[in-house]
Amino acid sequence: MNRILYTMIRVGDLDRSVAFYRRLGLTELRRRDVPEGQYTLAFLGFAEDEHAAGIELTYNYDVERYEHGTAFGHLVFGVADLHGLCERLRAAGVKIRREPGPVKFGTTLIAFVEDPDGYRVELIEHG
Repeated sequence: MNRILYTMIRVGDLDRSVAFYRRLGLTELRRRDVPEGQYTLAFLGFAEDEHAAGIELTYNYDVERYEHGTAFGHLVFGVADLHGLCERLRAAGVKIRREPGPVKFGTTLIAFVEDPDGYRVELIEHG
């Protein structure tokens, strides 16, 4: 079977990034430290379906920042309570890039937040 497994992003502080994505409801499924390669991988997904697509956070030893470039857009997560989640994220110090509201020319509710490494994350409310 062909399917998407993970989207990988590089992060400057693995524990800080894992904590951020946990606030979005993801669970750390496994972690692999590779000292000989000087990197650590953390695989995150939703606990109710650990075989579904997830994200892979890659921490390269001693690298704190990355340039994002212009090709990558953003990650997207479906959420049940957009306004409630945004309030909890705001209280935790997460930067809200676009307040919750309807998508332009539509009715679907979305918001954008920024993860600790500056990646944009779109949140979509699915009723």
